[in-house]
Amino acid sequence: MDGILSQKQLGQRITILRKRKGLSQEELARSIGISRPSLVQIESGNRNINILELQRISLILQFSLDDFMSENFSADKEFETVRETAADKVSERISVPTLKINKFRNVLLYILEKCAGKPNVGETVLYKLLYFSDFNYYELYEEHLTGAKYRKLPYGPVPQTIDVIINQMINDHLIQRFKADYFGKLQTRYIPLVKADLTELKASEKEVIDKVIEQMSDWSAAIISSYSHKDMPWMASKKGQEILYELAFYREVPHSVRNYDETYEQ
Repeated sequence: MDGILSQKQLGQRITILRKRKGLSQEELARSIGISRPSLVQIESGNRNINILELQRISLILQFSLDDFMSENFSADKEFETVRETAADKVSERISVPTLKINKFRNVLLYILEKCAGKPNVGETVLYKLLYFSDFNYYELYEEHLTGAKYRKLPYGPVPQTIDVIINQMINDHLIQRFKADYFGKLQTRYIPLVKADLTELKASEKEVIDKVIEQMSDWSAAIISSYSHKDMPWMASKKGQEILYELAFYREVPHSVRNYDETYEQ
């Protein structure tokens, strides 16, 4: 699917940025707490990198995960440009989302528990259920649910670093990926191997997720994609760029989940 990077691509990008920072493999590996052979395997595309390791690398090499995961990433881009672009993006935002990895994993597991058995719930539908859970919660409470960042891609909003998180969850035996035929097309699907830890979800968070599942989990990929394309955050964003959470406050019916005629009490 568009926007999903292979292990080889991830490794190549890390290699480029490490060299531009002037660090050896030994120096970078030591800085992020892994062995040099592990980093060699990551850079060569022979080992999965988990999201915690990727976040540590981004701090050491001073790059934006948004730009790093972008399909428009260029090996010819100057390193300083990557850093300045990240700073510009942060300065534009009122509230910068920070990915809560454990929360994201449990939200994903919870949605799969409820929906994995439905034949329509492949990657496209799953990503939209995550998106609407995150953005609906932010519109209601002005707080981030998972803190995941979403990019505007052709099939709709896609969570950043979703491939890294899913690969890690597969390796940890939390979920299983498989291919299934759905009306003549090969569909990528996931099933949960463990239950979500509901102690990680507040009652308000679970309520928002449940409403999204109730409303949209039976929709086809085409219907939910079309619906997401009419959502203000999507419409106001540029192709390939991050979708800002603050745009949820400009939603209109039927996408808006908040009554702006009354003062909302948390």
